[in-house]
Amino acid sequence: MSERPSFPHSYFSSRPGWRWFILATVLIGATMSALDVSIVNIAMPTLKADFNVSLATIEWVAIAYMLTLTIFLPLFGRLADMYGRSRLYNAGFIVFTVGSAFCGMSPSANFMIGSRTLQAIGAGLLQANSIAIITAAFPSNERGKAIGIQGAVQAIAMSIGPFVGGILIAAVGWRAIFYINVPIGILGTLAALFILPRDEVKKEKEKVDYVGTAFFSTGLLFLVLAFNEVVKLGLTSPRIILYFGLSVALLGLFVITELKVKYPLVDLKMFRSFTFSAGNMTGMMSYYVLFAIMFLMPFYLERVVGYSVELTGSLLVPIPLAMAVVAPWAGSVSDRRGPRLMTTAGMLLSALACFLLMLLGESSHLAMLVGILIMLGIGMGLFTPPNNSAIMGAAPRDKLSVAGGILNMMRSLGLIFGVDISGLIFTSVEDKYVVEKGFYDVQHIFHNRLIPVSVKDNAFMKGYLVVLGVLVALSLLSAFLSVLRNDRPDQEALAAAKELEGV
Repeated sequence: MSERPSFPHSYFSSRPGWRWFILATVLIGATMSALDVSIVNIAMPTLKADFNVSLATIEWVAIAYMLTLTIFLPLFGRLADMYGRSRLYNAGFIVFTVGSAFCGMSPSANFMIGSRTLQAIGAGLLQANSIAIITAAFPSNERGKAIGIQGAVQAIAMSIGPFVGGILIAAVGWRAIFYINVPIGILGTLAALFILPRDEVKKEKEKVDYVGTAFFSTGLLFLVLAFNEVVKLGLTSPRIILYFGLSVALLGLFVITELKVKYPLVDLKMFRSFTFSAGNMTGMMSYYVLFAIMFLMPFYLERVVGYSVELTGSLLVPIPLAMAVVAPWAGSVSDRRGPRLMTTAGMLLSALACFLLMLLGESSHLAMLVGILIMLGIGMGLFTPPNNSAIMGAAPRDKLSVAGGILNMMRSLGLIFGVDISGLIFTSVEDKYVVEKGFYDVQHIFHNRLIPVSVKDNAFMKGYLVVLGVLVALSLLSAFLSVLRNDRPDQEALAAAKELEGV
C-alpha cells in the first residue's frame, strides 16, 4: 500500500485537538460494522425467499460472518502491531466496502455467504485496531471518555439497524442494505488515509506465528460450531462431542506453542495482569447477559405476554439507547476515579434488572418492563467503556492491537455463548417440563397442537426463569471480579511492558 500524502498529516497532526479527528475516523468504521450486524438480521426471511433456499442454508449468512470475525481478531491485532495499525485499519475499510458491494450484487446464497466472509475479514481488521488506535491517540485521563463515545455510537448504530433495514428493504429491496455501506466505506477510507497517524516502523523484524495461528483459529472454530449446533443436536450428539474434543485439543496445542515460540500470536504474559484477564472475562460475561436478554425477550413478549411484533421490536430499542446515553459519562468518570466504581455498579444494576425480569411473570406491565430494560441498558453503559479502557490500559503499548483483538473476540464469544448456551439451557428445561406433564413428543413445542396452551406457557416460563437466574449469577460474578480490579491500570501496563521487554 502506498504511503499517505505527507502534507495533511504533517500540517494538522500537531494541532492539540487532532486526536478527536482520529476518533471521528474510527467512529465511521464503528458505525459501519455495528450497523451491518443488526441491519442484516431483519433481511434473513427476505433472503431465504429470494434465493429459494432452506433456513439451514440462509443461517450461514449470519454464521459465516460471526465465525470469520471471531476467529481472526487476535491474528489481525498481531499483524497490526507488526505492520501498522493505521495501515491495516485502512485496509479494513477497503475490504469491508468491497465485501459489501459483492453482497449487494449476490446472485445466489452461496455467493452471499462468501461475500459475507470477505465482509467479516474487513470488519475484523477494523475492530482489531479501532480501540488500539483510540488508546494510542488519547492520554489516560481521556481514554475512557473516548472509548465511551465509541461505545455510544456503536449502540446507536446497532439500535437503528433494524429500523433502517426495514425501510430500505420495503422501499428499495434487500440489496440496498449492503450497498449503503459503499459510500460510508469510501468516506472512511479517505478519512483514514489523511487523518490516522503514521505507523511507526519497528526496528526488529518479527515473524508471524503461523502454527499458533492455525491451532488457535481452528480450535476456536470448532468451539463456536459446537455451541452453535448444540441446541439442534444436543450435548450427547457424536458431532458435538467431536467438536468439543477437537477444540480442547487444538487450543491446548495453541497454549503449548505460544509458550515456546519467540514471537507468539498472543503473548500469554499479558494475562498475568489481573486487570487484563478479569476485564476480558467480565467483558465476555457482560455480552453474554446482554445478548441472552436480546435473544429471549422477543419470545417472552410475543408468546407469553401477547405483544405484537412491532411493539416487541420497539421495546428492545431502549437497551442500546440507554447504553449510548450513559457510556460517554461512565468513561469520563472512570478517567478520573478509576474503573472499579463504574464497572461494579454497572454489573450490579444489570443483576438487579435480570432479577426484576424474573418477577414480571406472564402478565407484564408495559411501563415497568420499559423501566427494567432501560435499567439494563444503563448497567451495560456504566460497565463497558470503563472496562474496555482498563483492559487497554493494562496492555503494553506495543501490544495494543493484539489486546484490542482479544477484547473484541471475547465480546463476540459472549454474544455467541449468550444466544447458544441460553438457548440450550432454555430448551432443556422446557423439554423436561413437557415430558414430566406426559407429553413425550417435544419437537416444536410451540407449534404442537396436542400440548395444551397452559402447559406450553408454563414450560416456557420455567426455561425463561432458569436462564434469567443464570444471568443474575453471571452479573454478580462480574461485579465481584470488578471489585477486585486494580484502579491504576497504567501502572500495571508499565509493569507488564517491562516484563515483556525483559527489563
